[in-house]
Amino acid sequence: MIYSMTGYAARTLNVERGALHIELKSVNSRYLDFQFRVCEELRAVEPAMREMFSARLARGKLECRVNFAAAAARTQQLDLNADLLLRLKAFEAQVRNELPLAAPLAVSDVLRWPGMFGDDTLDCEALVPACLALAREALDDFTASRAREGEKLAAVILERVARMRDLVRDVAPRIPLAQAAFQDKLKQRLIDAIGSSDDERIRQEVAVFAVRIDVAEELARLSTHLDEVERVLKAGGASGKRLDFLMQELNREANTLGSKSVVSEVSQTAMELKLLIEQMREQIQNLE
Repeated sequence: MIYSMTGYAARTLNVERGALHIELKSVNSRYLDFQFRVCEELRAVEPAMREMFSARLARGKLECRVNFAAAAARTQQLDLNADLLLRLKAFEAQVRNELPLAAPLAVSDVLRWPGMFGDDTLDCEALVPACLALAREALDDFTASRAREGEKLAAVILERVARMRDLVRDVAPRIPLAQAAFQDKLKQRLIDAIGSSDDERIRQEVAVFAVRIDVAEELARLSTHLDEVERVLKAGGASGKRLDFLMQELNREANTLGSKSVVSEVSQTAMELKLLIEQMREQIQNLE
């Protein structure tokens, strides 16, 4: 399976004291990079989630958001902690006695005071297993979304590979005749310039030039690299770096093909090959 580096998934789980929510989204990156945004109550789960994600992902910049939303209905059913309220009142009086200019406690400060509605502390340790289980479910969804995107990218790349094979197959049979005709023209020009059809120098120059414009090796390597692209896509897994290397090799052969060209058919084919290679490279940049 081929995986894209971009993906998205979100999961929510209702628990006794509220709701857990996890969101995963990623973009392209040369390496595996994590960015966690975890609420303070669940900060302890970050190392375990980092290990979990590292085991399943190879590349990409992953942003993970973990939030806990306390149940609103619970606060409405509680009464103020009278003992704590009296202690706060005494503390305020003591502070203002020492610091007369100190600002008085605001109602909002009192209502947000830990324990003002009874034992409202969150049992973080009890939430850790549920949070990790939810993270695994979100990671499954996230991986599936990357696989769907990767499948589409692989299909586009294979279309370009097929087109490149067609170009090579169409131009290969015409090259020997075209090059032979060009060599005949070159020979005649040299004869006209030197004035002798038996001159050994003419034969040597034509022979050397024939070697320089021979592109059979480049066409063979192009086919070999295309075979490897198909093999890597079929094998699946983390293949982006390997495919990017193959694009460099394909581009090198296309450039050499163009530089050796002495006929318009080969030059045009080289340009079309380079365009297809660049299109494939754009798709490969999104692969893991």
